[in-house]
Amino acid sequence: MNHQLLTALLFSLPLAAAAQTPDAEPKTEWKLFTGKSLDDWETVDIGGSGEVTLEGGQMIIAQGDSLSGVVYKKVAELPLTNYEITLQAKRLQGVDFFCGLTFPVGKLDRCATLILGGWGGSVTGISSIDDLDAANNSTGSYQRFDDDKWYSVRLRVTPENLSAWVDEKQVVDADINGRKVNLRPGPIEAYAPLSITTFTTMAAIRGVTLKKL
Repeated sequence: MNHQLLTALLFSLPLAAAAQTPDAEPKTEWKLFTGKSLDDWETVDIGGSGEVTLEGGQMIIAQGDSLSGVVYKKVAELPLTNYEITLQAKRLQGVDFFCGLTFPVGKLDRCATLILGGWGGSVTGISSIDDLDAANNSTGSYQRFDDDKWYSVRLRVTPENLSAWVDEKQVVDADINGRKVNLRPGPIEAYAPLSITTFTTMAAIRGVTLKKL
């Protein structure tokens, strides 16, 4: 083998190895809020909404006259079904829901909201199923939430089912085959498709993560 051919073969080996390197694994987890900044979130003020600030690694949603909260800006890169969202939330003051997690269900214009502590501080469920909100559909239940206590929240979305857990307790298990899933008509529509809100309540949020199933 002559010197020129040997040199050509040696230089071609790294190129051939690179060509055979498998593609990077697709992303399966997104840290939506890590406590470092609110850059990926947009505050929405519907009039009288409380301010949303970053304090001590926590997202603080101040108490407003009605709805207050933030919308996630980068929803286009996220899965719309077969995913789980986890977060921790606590009510600092107020007597209504301290975590309204609005989320897409299969497509961006089909959304619903997981409510924790609505209608006076205890109603928990999905708004809305078949045009009925959490206080009036089969997902609704009464849960006790103490002020200044962290609660771990997990929401699972699949084409057939919506499920949610508070700490280790499952609070929602809803079959959505053939059912209408939609937002409650009104101000919450300004927070679609992915957001965290409160209603006349001050709350703290941390550790928001979305994982593809």
